[in-house]
Amino acid sequence: METNQILETIRMIEEDNLDIRTITMGISLLDCIDADVDKACEKIYQKITHCAKDLVSVGEQIATEYGIPIINKRISVTPIAAVASAAKATSSDCIKYAQALDRAAKEVGVDFIGGYTALVEKGFQGSELALIESIPQALAKTDYVCSSVNIGSTKAGINMDAVQTMGQVIKQTAEKSDLGCAKLVVFANAVEDNPFMAGAFHGFGEEDVVINVGVSGPGVMKRALEKVKGEPFDVVAETVKKTAFKITRMGQLVGQEASKRLGISFGIVDLSLAPTPAVGDSVAEILEEMGLESVGTHGTTAALALLNDAVKKGGVMACNHVGGLSGAFIPVSEDAGMIDGVEAGSLNLEKLEAMTAICSVGLDMIAIPGDTPAESISGMIADEAAIGVVNHKTTAVRIIPAQGKQIGDHIEFGGLLGSAPVMKTNDASSTEFIQRGGSIPAPLHSFKN
Repeated sequence: METNQILETIRMIEEDNLDIRTITMGISLLDCIDADVDKACEKIYQKITHCAKDLVSVGEQIATEYGIPIINKRISVTPIAAVASAAKATSSDCIKYAQALDRAAKEVGVDFIGGYTALVEKGFQGSELALIESIPQALAKTDYVCSSVNIGSTKAGINMDAVQTMGQVIKQTAEKSDLGCAKLVVFANAVEDNPFMAGAFHGFGEEDVVINVGVSGPGVMKRALEKVKGEPFDVVAETVKKTAFKITRMGQLVGQEASKRLGISFGIVDLSLAPTPAVGDSVAEILEEMGLESVGTHGTTAALALLNDAVKKGGVMACNHVGGLSGAFIPVSEDAGMIDGVEAGSLNLEKLEAMTAICSVGLDMIAIPGDTPAESISGMIADEAAIGVVNHKTTAVRIIPAQGKQIGDHIEFGGLLGSAPVMKTNDASSTEFIQRGGSIPAPLHSFKN
């Protein structure tokens, strides 16, 4: 590398909050399946603690040697609903699996463990419904476990029975623990190699053990765009692309080095621009740097479309192994600029929903009044799933019903989860729509054979 490139990277890290957001070890638990719940849980604990025993120390070594901050070390595992089905697990049995995951996470010292998951886009089987019903209690009784449920896909359509159930589960989760809903996400078109929480799980098509990397870098992107103020969008797109290339190269370096030192395969780099509550580390501020007075105003969705597309183009030129969600995240509580937009009145739920047709995920880390009906939450899930299913993309909902809070109040999560203003939801009822149940069929363009 030339001296100016080294200095540029140092400046990105020191001044622009450039970091590796996560190195996530994916671990298959298929060889831990057992008809006896307690034996299965012990196998799970033993495999995770064996495979991930050096994950944290290796991450810290790489961060020290290369001077690259690695914020989180995480684990994702095979969807537990599949593992638990062999034991015909009940809801109370499923909680034992969650506690085994939590115990293993604490033993190896990771920040989160994902995979308390059910994939029910076409219906329930085995212990999937039991696991879903156990989620509120499981998240209340554990510290590091993250949960996800996939309720739709372009190929299968939307399981509206699961959508209805998840509205109720989110309400119950909020009642049982303050942070439970921050560790629970509802997907359509969930991906198998996502390194980011709360939606990470280790897919059935993956290798036994792999390392996936999630990069960051909103601050770096904003600083790059400051240098092309007033230039045409062609120049903006090219600038984003070149910057994404540099960020992805760093992610690939860390992933390959971690893979070599741990003796396991390197999976993918997720290109997603993941904001934090820190000043200068905001996706919203990137959009505003393009010329928007405040995120949420007219033109926001177009700006986000440019950003998302250019990030992908730059990333795939830098690394052959790109996967996960790869784009731009717009979590309200984790992005200071998004919070400012909500408080200024320029950003609301309806605009966020429009933006999710473009961004990496969906309605993410949004606080709503605690008395919002479960059916309204299910309606939000159904809307996001429809956007994902029809557009053949991943969408998700991570909604926080803030207990005892009303519109305009604030709720504090702490750390990378930040804080969120409580946002207004639509007062009109969705109850009769949600209570129909059944499924919304797959769109016509899903039939490609």
